[in-house]
Amino acid sequence: MKSITITGSKRESVGKVATKALRNAGKVPCVLYGGDKALHFSADETAFKNLVYTPNVYTAKIEFEGNKYNAILQDIQFHPVSDKILHIDFYQLFDDKLVTMAIPVQLVGTAPGIIRGGSLRFAQRKLNVRALPADLPDFIDANISKLDIGDKLYVTEVSSKKYTILHPENTVIAQVRTSRNVAKAATAETKGKK
Repeated sequence: MKSITITGSKRESVGKVATKALRNAGKVPCVLYGGDKALHFSADETAFKNLVYTPNVYTAKIEFEGNKYNAILQDIQFHPVSDKILHIDFYQLFDDKLVTMAIPVQLVGTAPGIIRGGSLRFAQRKLNVRALPADLPDFIDANISKLDIGDKLYVTEVSSKKYTILHPENTVIAQVRTSRNVAKAATAETKGKK
């Protein structure tokens, strides 16, 4: 999985006044959980642009005080009016510890049902996956090239030995449905035959 490096600095005080001063200076207060103790740090708001405002999923390499930590974004808080980032929680990754992440689904191929006038319904754009950090994929490829009108693609068809998908087996990723135009044409055709 691709990674984005975030360079931060340790937060000396974690109270409301210090946090407000950080935000006024264009920095985001952050906490890194998962290690021996929670680590409080801050980084420039612009450093999170490629991590937060993207449909892709990345791990983060957090660097501060000469130490490097591999982590994933666990939680983020936005300002309700301005949508500025208020706070970010990270969870530290360890090579031997399983982690759960929402991985984006990427459709591959062209469904014959769409060519014949059906409409594609893309129900699951992200799937929750549990795996070791080294086995986390950037995308889960979902091949729709066999879907005809009325067919569905289930999560069991995109499973892998490297990770576990945390959805029920009957979860539909995508399906090709009969569009209104095809249904109207079929109705008109049956009426014309009478």
